[in-house]
Amino acid sequence: MGCTSCATGANGQPKGCKNNGTCGTDGCNKLTVFDWLSNMQLPADMEPFNAAEVRFKNGRKEFFQNSENLTLSIGDIIATEASPGHDIGIVTLTGELVRVQMKKKKVPVKVEALPKIYRKASQKDIDIWQGVRDKEADVQKRSRQIAIRLGLQMKISDVEFQGDASKVIFYYTAEERVDFRELIKEFARTFHTRIEMKQVGFRQEAARLGGIGSCGRELCCSTWLTDFRSVNTSAARYQQLSLNPQKLAGQCGKLKCCLNYELDTYLEALDSFPNTETRLQTEKGSASCQKIDIFKGLLWYAYEKDGMNWHELTAEKANEIIELNKNGKKPLALEEFIIEVKAPEKEPYGNVVGQDSLTRFDKPKTIKKRNKKRSKPKAKAGATTGNAPRSKPKKSGDKPRNKSGNQNRNRKPTKDE
Repeated sequence: MGCTSCATGANGQPKGCKNNGTCGTDGCNKLTVFDWLSNMQLPADMEPFNAAEVRFKNGRKEFFQNSENLTLSIGDIIATEASPGHDIGIVTLTGELVRVQMKKKKVPVKVEALPKIYRKASQKDIDIWQGVRDKEADVQKRSRQIAIRLGLQMKISDVEFQGDASKVIFYYTAEERVDFRELIKEFARTFHTRIEMKQVGFRQEAARLGGIGSCGRELCCSTWLTDFRSVNTSAARYQQLSLNPQKLAGQCGKLKCCLNYELDTYLEALDSFPNTETRLQTEKGSASCQKIDIFKGLLWYAYEKDGMNWHELTAEKANEIIELNKNGKKPLALEEFIIEVKAPEKEPYGNVVGQDSLTRFDKPKTIKKRNKKRSKPKAKAGATTGNAPRSKPKKSGDKPRNKSGNQNRNRKPTKDE
């Protein structure tokens, strides 16, 4: 479970992260808070809030009191109070913003009730901490084999060692209640340490492990989302999404949390729409809603006897017909309320600048094939056959003819002649 982008090759960036903590792997950038009060001084009559926020494996954060008045800064590795022994974590926030975070997470703002920060971690503490973290992958694999051998219906999703190697926490998910008393005994004999079992939900499991969503970004629950609200299929219906469980479900197997992001906007837009179950009564017949378009504010109605022909109406016109029906009036037909909107005519291209069209080279030039008709030579007078005699090929010694096609008449005769 080590960070492959850090200089140390292990989780926690003890010597510094190559990407300055922005790589996002193994909790380097999970649920981080920007300390916008770091360069500001508190009033003289105000005492500093003597507490710190500490991050552990996979974004798990807890609050501790700085009873020793240590000079802490973001990124320091410290030893904190645990039961039993001590744990190793990284400071993620100090000062007044810790008070704000505690109020946000509904933690009682009482510094005296918080566990203590013992000291800054020494090199020995860091070596022990990194040593047990390297064993977590092997321990998780062996623990899953033991659970399968015992026939338990559970999934061990993550393993976390305490900083002093005195305890190991097994995070698991299960559909039903699991009796793991025999499993704990088997783990104690195998790993020779204190065992603690924690059941987490499927959303919390995805938040701890992280991953890439269908949008191509990191999961919201593993980066910035801290509260998990219930997501219903009605959110997909309001947004007119297809009820396909493969598309609506996230990596946790539950409905995606992002279905709630735009739900309020859709509900606000639907307030101006009439109830789709309400029928429009006209003298031509009763019409029911077939389809709506929230973005354009349009509805499509069809008569009961003529369901194939849909009539497009705006939300205002549909509400107007409903008000007439409430007053006991019926319009003649839906066609009276249809507004025909002419499509804007496309302006012809005007070469104002005097430049050539940029698409003139897009279409390849077509080569026209010319059909050359071979003309048949005329037959000589006195020829017995219909085919004209072929002309003899010119020899290299023949002299060129003149324009009339005859050879030069003034030439001297040869010896043979």
